[in-house]
Amino acid sequence: MTLDRGALVEAARESIARGSKSFAAASKLFDAATRERVWLLYAWCRACDDLADDQDHGGALGAQAGASERLEQIRRLTARALGGDATGHFAFDALGVVAAECGINAVHTGDVIAGFALDAAGWRPRTELDMLGYCYHVAGAVGVLMALVMGVDPEDGDTLNRASDLGIAFQLGNIARDIAEDHAAGRCYLPAEWLAQVGVDEGDLMAPRHRPALAAMAGRMAAMAQVYEASARAGAARLPFRCRWAVLSAAGIYGAIARKVAARGPRAWEQRVSTSGLEKLRFLGGGLIGAMAGAPGQVPLVPYRRGELAQAVARV
Repeated sequence: MTLDRGALVEAARESIARGSKSFAAASKLFDAATRERVWLLYAWCRACDDLADDQDHGGALGAQAGASERLEQIRRLTARALGGDATGHFAFDALGVVAAECGINAVHTGDVIAGFALDAAGWRPRTELDMLGYCYHVAGAVGVLMALVMGVDPEDGDTLNRASDLGIAFQLGNIARDIAEDHAAGRCYLPAEWLAQVGVDEGDLMAPRHRPALAAMAGRMAAMAQVYEASARAGAARLPFRCRWAVLSAAGIYGAIARKVAARGPRAWEQRVSTSGLEKLRFLGGGLIGAMAGAPGQVPLVPYRRGELAQAVARV
């Protein structure tokens, strides 16, 4: 039997408090109705991520045996939730509630699940477009879901594109920051063509002699992230005030990751890049100022938009 909405919201609140203190704090910027929906959506995203990687609210990767079976479980439970059926898992029941309220459909969730499938298959990007396609599936598509939760019309393609752009910007920063961690876990999201251009073999990626080349690639991703972030800021101007404030604050907090990695150069992977509590407060203030300022001026064009990126990588 499905839990009532209040129980699902409370379970989702506990999940976000445990899984992401930064996101939990940022969610307080939303009005009450949007905040609850954000929590419900987060619970599904967190549960899918944990199932895909055999984790418990993030942390170290678990044993990757059985990844394809866990992926099928994600697909099956998501389909049941979107169909309005009880799933026996609170996070998927939470998806069912927020999907019904916000117009989320199987195309939206399928784009997210496609990212988990790529990781389960041990996929590697060959080109820059491949990498950006991956960024779309694991983060840009989540940005689309977040926009729907914030009340964006499902038919407003341009605003959804810009919501996707913010997720892509964040993921580019994550890839740049996590090169060493991903390598230790047997993963690599740097395009094979980039590595070939500088004569770096994936198996020898973290050798000290390759740090200048890695720093150059991280700088390249940071520059790309800045373009996608600028596009997203234009879309944020169309959101209700409190949503606008939250999105612009997040853009500052998470956008700083790529900028810090680029600024550290070859030393970027000596310790994990993060934003301090004081920096987060400054970005909250900056987000407030940005939310009151209105739409930005001229915005650069991103190299690839959501529709192209959704089809860039073959589904597995």
